Amino acid sequence: MLGSAAVAMWWDIAPEVRAEWEDWHTREHMPERLAIPGFLRGTRWIAASGEPSYFVLYEAADLGTLTGGPYVERLNNPTPWSRRMMPHHLNMVRSLCRVREKYGGGLAHATATLQLERPPAAETLARLAQRKGVSAAHVLEAQSPAGMPQTTEQKIRGGDREAKWIALVSGYDAAAVAAAAGEAGAGAAARVYRLAFCLP
Repeated sequence: MLGSAAVAMWWDIAPEVRAEWEDWHTREHMPERLAIPGFLRGTRWIAASGEPSYFVLYEAADLGTLTGGPYVERLNNPTPWSRRMMPHHLNMVRSLCRVREKYGGGLAHATATLQLERPPAAETLARLAQRKGVSAAHVLEAQSPAGMPQTTEQKIRGGDREAKWIALVSGYDAAAVAAAAGEAGAGAAARVYRLAFCLP
């Protein structure tokens, strides 16, 4: 994972809107985000099965990139196409995070996500990142800025929920990733996603 901060998001999109939504997200929205100073990489993932349908991760240089300046300006001034697409984000979970633990690396084919109430055991993730079929494991902690008002995009979506702690387990073998995430989650449900798009 690049940088020390990230935006982690999950949501569903109604089937009849997905074609336009993916076009917008690929051609306008993600390039707009990656043009913001401090945004290092954006990835969009699609669920192997079930919901939430999508997982999107923006990796950033530091938390300041996500809590002020150009990013907040964009959040409060969405484009016309963004205003049309934002209401279609269903069951939105969005967390501005510090990256607390990093094990392994690279950009893998499959990622399993866990939304947790407490941090996973670091020694467990470090061990799982070494397993055959797994290439990396990361721990993110949500950082809700005190007094930060709801942005225009959040208002259009109707408000977002937040995941307090997030574990990400990635690898080149989806079955191995799912098994490793199951061990890391201590009972929490893991959702496996496949990579659909990446910038840069």
